[in-house]
Amino acid sequence: MVHNAANDTPGRSGHPGRGPVAPTGPVAGPVSGVLFDIDDTLVDLHAAMKDAMVVAGRALLPDFGTADWDGFAALYMADAENFYDRYVAGEFTFSEQRGLRARAVFTHLRLHGFDARAEQEWIEDFERAQPRSIKAYPDVLPALDVLDAAGIPYGAVSNNVHDYQRAKLDHAGLQRIEVLVGIDTVNAAKPEPKVFWEGCRLLGTAPAETLYVGDNYLIDGVGSARAGLLAVWLDRKGRGAPSDAEGSCVRVVVGLGELGALTASPLPF
Repeated sequence: MVHNAANDTPGRSGHPGRGPVAPTGPVAGPVSGVLFDIDDTLVDLHAAMKDAMVVAGRALLPDFGTADWDGFAALYMADAENFYDRYVAGEFTFSEQRGLRARAVFTHLRLHGFDARAEQEWIEDFERAQPRSIKAYPDVLPALDVLDAAGIPYGAVSNNVHDYQRAKLDHAGLQRIEVLVGIDTVNAAKPEPKVFWEGCRLLGTAPAETLYVGDNYLIDGVGSARAGLLAVWLDRKGRGAPSDAEGSCVRVVVGLGELGALTASPLPF
């Protein structure tokens, strides 16, 4: 997945370019800092969005069961018409792209009743329901405990606006993540190098000594590597890297429990 359509949070998505890379230089010690992506890295946004869809749509689709909602959510998150990216480009508002994505799924499944009033109610119900379902993955707090014990500072860099993501982290019980860079922090989005560099600046660490951990192989993995950070792709589902991926510069983990070993390793790992 190259874009961030699944996120469905106010922000921007991007694609790795061939821009400048931060100078790295020789490194002889352990990792000095760790930066995380947020959505589907620290918090299970996919599950929260599905829960919100059920709340928003159950009056319209009272006969839907679990399998039906699984299929509905998969279509919504696939966003075949790229409504999220078009919102990012300024074609729609954030709320409009939510309604349009839901409308597209209703049309695809040949379901009826999604008129303008239903669409507005969907948007409002979805926005109220999603924060209640935001939860951190089980391996997040133990990973932060390991970093705290080692005296390694950490933070988050996200392709969404700061305040929205601050509230999301707080809902998930992750108030201890104090350093947070959003797209409005430096008016740029991943994979632009300056977004990653701002996270390093706030941590007080050099890019070449800072891990960046995220679930999007291209934006998080390749993007952070090109910015001079130590790139770690979080492949929770064991999907494997894309066939055309630039794999040599990105380490792969399947859970955050593996970070302890990486942070203790000599660099470059």
